Amino acid sequence: MWRPWLIGLGCLVAVALLLVSLLYAFQRRIIYLPATDPVPAAASFLLGARDVTFDTADGIRLGGWFVPARGTDTGFTVLVAAGNAGDRSMRAPLAHALSGRGLSVLLFDYRGFGGNPGSPSEEGLTQDIRAAHRFLTAELGVPQDRLRYYGESLGCSLVTKLATERPPAALVLRSPFTDLPSVGQLQYPFLPVRSLLWDRFPVAEDVRRVTAPITVVYGDADSIVPPEQSVEVAAAGRARAVPVHGADHNDRSLLDGDQLVDAVVNP
Repeated sequence: MWRPWLIGLGCLVAVALLLVSLLYAFQRRIIYLPATDPVPAAASFLLGARDVTFDTADGIRLGGWFVPARGTDTGFTVLVAAGNAGDRSMRAPLAHALSGRGLSVLLFDYRGFGGNPGSPSEEGLTQDIRAAHRFLTAELGVPQDRLRYYGESLGCSLVTKLATERPPAALVLRSPFTDLPSVGQLQYPFLPVRSLLWDRFPVAEDVRRVTAPITVVYGDADSIVPPEQSVEVAAAGRARAVPVHGADHNDRSLLDGDQLVDAVVNP
């Protein structure tokens, strides 16, 4: 006969296997948290902004907002790669602040975000950032040496990889992690996250190959991406590090705060 403790152990193993299976099958629904509804017109959020669209190499049409510089135009344009949640309207305060300092800005949504078709993945989002870059350089005619890349959290990996292919004038990373498995392991310490994840986003590995000047901005009270990981990315990229004291991952100071905006304006 089965002893009670053996039955209990078997139940625990079965539950653990079920949990691992569910996390493996639905991991991208945990990683990517898009706002899926269509985004309102750019002009309803930002004065002078216009709606734009462009196509990825694999045939997905993405929507975005182009926000021209206001006041004294510096001649630089910022390509913004958002994090893993929401849509481009959430980054409107950042675009407003940067345009007011003389920088033009492209905000766009990845596939599966902001009413765009498709489903997000590392490979898909890599196609998306390349398409945004092509739009700026080929369609709008922005010179490569007048482009600055700005990445937020997960978006840091996308602009870092792009910077290894198409070096910008400057690269600014906000709250970068070393790689996605390192963050996932902290959230799920009881699971073999490194073996389970399909998407890796290796920021620390890629940043070593970037030749452009790099600035890393991070909150020293970040509860999602440990500050130590952002510091490690900065060290790997020989970057200037800008700690924002007391700031957590989603605090307003890391959206359009003075230190963040200054880092993009004067990288």
